[in-house]
Amino acid sequence: MSKPYDVYYWPTPNGWKITILLEELAEPYNLVPVNIGAGEQFEPEFLAISPNNRMPALVDHQPVDGGEPISIFESGAIMQYLAEKHGHFWPQDWRGKYEVSQWLFWQMAGLGPNCGQTHHFRNYMEGASDYAAERFTNEVNRLYGVMDIRLADREFLAGDYSIADMACIGWIRPYKRQGQNLDEFPNLKRWYETMLARQAVEKGMAAGAELRQDGGQMSEAAKKVLFGQRARKA
Repeated sequence: MSKPYDVYYWPTPNGWKITILLEELAEPYNLVPVNIGAGEQFEPEFLAISPNNRMPALVDHQPVDGGEPISIFESGAIMQYLAEKHGHFWPQDWRGKYEVSQWLFWQMAGLGPNCGQTHHFRNYMEGASDYAAERFTNEVNRLYGVMDIRLADREFLAGDYSIADMACIGWIRPYKRQGQNLDEFPNLKRWYETMLARQAVEKGMAAGAELRQDGGQMSEAAKKVLFGQRARKA
């Protein structure tokens, strides 16, 4: 039987969210590489399923309604779709559902973007703006503190293990590059170690690792592609 999911992907924290979840669900999938440093996210075929020219994106060839394949972009929406379809990692009771959703959106709106900006100014554009580097490093520190307090009396962010935890782990993994020290956040550190001990998390983060040939160093050409984007013409 063919694999039901095509995952348009590059091995980054946002890409890992989807592969971790599919590994947790034990669902087979095809990786469709989208080399964001080479500009493949601007190809018409990809824009047809991800109009924001960002990966990841998902195509489900076996949707619940039995109709034509469905495509979804935005990592949080993909996670909700998969979790709801398979009935795992996103509670369907009213209170539990929004307990998870608020922490998923917290990652999407806060943790991910601020960690991304911290990486940008600390690692990719080092020296471009000391103010920006300090500003985002401090904000990531604050967000780590939010997680640490939240995890003081529970094992996972929403109580039970959920898509909220899967969404966050990839952004905590490179904590050193964000100028953070996990020893300052003992509850977060315990959660971090628990997450990395999960086989599905390990496999999800290893997916497509061979695609990255830069050793964490971004070329000047890739920087121009990723950091010089402006509006596309309609």
